[in-house]
Parts: sequence; C-alpha cells; structure tokens
Amino acid sequence: MLMAGFDGLVAMLSIPLIVFACFALVDAFIRREDAFRAADKQTKPFWLIILGISLVVSLIFPLLSFLPIIGLIAVIVYFVDVRPAIRQAGGGGGGRSRGGSSSDGPYGPYNGGR
Repeated sequence: MLMAGFDGLVAMLSIPLIVFACFALVDAFIRREDAFRAADKQTKPFWLIILGISLVVSLIFPLLSFLPIIGLIAVIVYFVDVRPAIRQAGGGGGGRSRGGSSSDGPYGPYNGGR
C-alpha cells in the first residue's frame, strides 16, 4: 500500500516535468534561428534535439531514474540561461515585435503630421 501511494506521488511529480519540457520545446521551436546565434548560444536545432530528447525521456522513464533528472537539468538550463538571452537578442517568436507598432519612428509614433 505504501508503494502504491509512492507511485502515485511520482506520477504526480512527473506530469509537471512533462508539461515543463513540452513548453520549453514549443518555446524553442517558435524562436528565430538567428536569435540563437546573436545570443551566442548553441544553435536552434541543437536545443530542439536536446529538449525533444528530454521530453521523450520524461514520457518513457519513471522519475526515479537518472535520465529524467538529466532532462530536467537541460530544460532548466534552457529556461534560466538560453531563453532570456534569446529574448534579449530580439528573438521573439512568430515575427511579432515587442512594444510599438510598424508606424513607430526612432522618437515615437508617427502620426502623419496631425
């Protein structure tokens, strides 16, 4: 009975790990390739492979194995180190720009002389 409760706890802990790895993979996928180079990080395909392997490992192996823990470390490194550097380098996903519209000039919005 104690082991059944422990297995339930491990299963409940592995679900956030899977969600965390899935979010990291989707986030890396929507970032631009040149932002990875501009931030002086590894390439986009490198991070997609690492995060994809991390997601697959967390789906297949139980949390008590060392492989999901290595995958969790890779996901944490992506979120703590790579993602902020890419965002700062202007690697917003989907081609959208942060703050401002397409009619903004260097000193603020252009209103057409009104």
